[in-house]
Amino acid sequence: MNRTKLFILALAGIFAVSCATDNVDNTASTSVDAALLKKFVNTPEEAIKGELIIYVDDATAEQLEGAEMATRSGVTALDAVLMEIGAENIKQVFNLKVNAERKRERGMHRWFTVSMSEDADLDVVAKTLAELDVVERVQFSNRVVAPKVQPTEITSFEATRATNLPFNDPMLVEQWHYNNDGSVDFPNAKAGADINLFDAWELTTGRPDVIVAVVDEGVCYEHEDLKANMHVIEAELNGEEGVDDDGNGYVDDVYGFNFLEKDRGPICWTRKDDSGHGTHVAGTIAAVNNNGIGVSGVAGGSGNGDGVRLISCQIISGGIAASPANTAEAIMYAADRGACVLQNSWGFGAGQLPNDSTFENGSTTVEVEALKYFMETKNHPNLEGGIVIFAAGNDGKPVAGYPAAWNKLIAVSAIAPDGLPTYYTCYDRGCNVSAPGGEYYVRGGTTIDYGCVASTLPDNKYARMQGTSMACPHVSGIAALAISYAADNGIVLTLPELKDIIVSSVTGFGTLSGNKVMYGGGTMNLQSYTNKMGTGLIDAYRVLMAVRGTTCIPVPVGEQAILDISNYIGDGKCQIKMLQSEIPADVQEKLGITDVKFMGNKLIVTCTKPGSALVTLKYIAGGTIVGGGQITGGMEAQQEFALIARPGVKVDEGTGSPINPGGWL
Repeated sequence: MNRTKLFILALAGIFAVSCATDNVDNTASTSVDAALLKKFVNTPEEAIKGELIIYVDDATAEQLEGAEMATRSGVTALDAVLMEIGAENIKQVFNLKVNAERKRERGMHRWFTVSMSEDADLDVVAKTLAELDVVERVQFSNRVVAPKVQPTEITSFEATRATNLPFNDPMLVEQWHYNNDGSVDFPNAKAGADINLFDAWELTTGRPDVIVAVVDEGVCYEHEDLKANMHVIEAELNGEEGVDDDGNGYVDDVYGFNFLEKDRGPICWTRKDDSGHGTHVAGTIAAVNNNGIGVSGVAGGSGNGDGVRLISCQIISGGIAASPANTAEAIMYAADRGACVLQNSWGFGAGQLPNDSTFENGSTTVEVEALKYFMETKNHPNLEGGIVIFAAGNDGKPVAGYPAAWNKLIAVSAIAPDGLPTYYTCYDRGCNVSAPGGEYYVRGGTTIDYGCVASTLPDNKYARMQGTSMACPHVSGIAALAISYAADNGIVLTLPELKDIIVSSVTGFGTLSGNKVMYGGGTMNLQSYTNKMGTGLIDAYRVLMAVRGTTCIPVPVGEQAILDISNYIGDGKCQIKMLQSEIPADVQEKLGITDVKFMGNKLIVTCTKPGSALVTLKYIAGGTIVGGGQITGGMEAQQEFALIARPGVKVDEGTGSPINPGGWL
């Protein structure tokens, strides 16, 4: 029998004894018991010893804030219980130094952490606190799962891929996940299995007013490839050590803050069992571009100080993750510090929570409150709110772990260089979109890491890693690019609009079949993943086009495409006739266009090079078709489209729509 059932039975037993002893009316006692049970927002499984989270009424919260002793509230009944359970400390979860009024309106000031001896019986203590009228909710501190990764340091590399690259960062050639030409050292590597970043970089590389919070291990802010893109609190940088110079309630939080109780204070990354996970994630988002050093970041700028900025919100250290209360505080801190993108490669195990209702109303209530606070905070003039992105999880299960699976967030699954699901990725329920997470493989008994994601590691090092943790920052970086591009063009996005853009701007999936050899042995049945990897593989260029409001038309590389342009205008049923639009010479050169023809409502084009480019097509809208296919009446119109030539794209000549027979891309 598991602890959850034992806890419920124990409560039932306590209630039964109480009713028998006091000879209370059974009907009344039943309602009281039910009300008491409702106060428990989760169960004690996997709970941290010596800690509980409580939500008190407003009057008690005010008294606790003004209490002179760490274990006394001024509320007689609560103080008696605190003494009875041997409480060592009672502390407010959320810092009220910033945005206090807003937090009070949301009831965030009513959350407190009660600390006691680790020998205390949590079940008994929780029941004792729940019996108090002033305590409205009791939450066990169920610790999140710290990610486990195996970084393989990059000490040297040989550029085996094409070197015609947009930036001079020497390891950019290793970052197949940005632009995959199929030459990466990985079985069945597939051209186009990437995020189509190079074309997106022609439009934007980021903006320093876009701030991304990395909730993870500590980010090595001293790294030569990250430091210039760290968000800095100048008052703390130039202030007195050990003093809260900017008055936000956090001492020396120059580049962020460490929220683990045992380490609370400055960011760290050198504890035993630290993996460099947070630094690696940060590098994918915003390693400095075009500085002649190391790797490139998705939104790392152009080398002119114009990359997005990073905050380190540390919740993992030494292989141990923070409590729910401290994790919630870290999320709140990110919002208060100005972040508009929240990057999260952590969570509970897949399947640990069954559905959104349980998550919202139970298990992690204090985190839900913090996440809602972040999503409702407008920190950038071009985004109404804050976007939250999570790794789906590495349990290999057909369900994402929470919080990632919550329908208000974006959960990211992982693909390998072959354009197929990785052996470890969570998929299906709760998964929204896919991105490159990388994958090891074995050749001749040796583990090969070229198919993993290359990024930064503490102490000015670089490493390859695999995981949905590595896929997630690709999407966070693209979200930062989208906000940057919106700002460049004077566009204001709502949070639902940005989320819709991200999950719809993808390379579509086809039907998967056959088996794939797994790293470590065994095979994957690929059919199990069909239509279960979110909407598809995210495409950075398509994301920016969606922000711009420009329709994308996918075309194959190396074969003629017959495109019915009417399918991309209005509801796809428009009566149009194409005119002899000119496709600019630079576009023809970039895409290797060898012939262009217009026939009725169709554009006939052959692209010999992969790439993306804008074209303006002219047509006659409306009117009546007469003899010879001519249109009489109507008016001349034009519309901007983006041609996206990608390897593996097929086009149905009948509909003009892209098809993907037998595979993803």
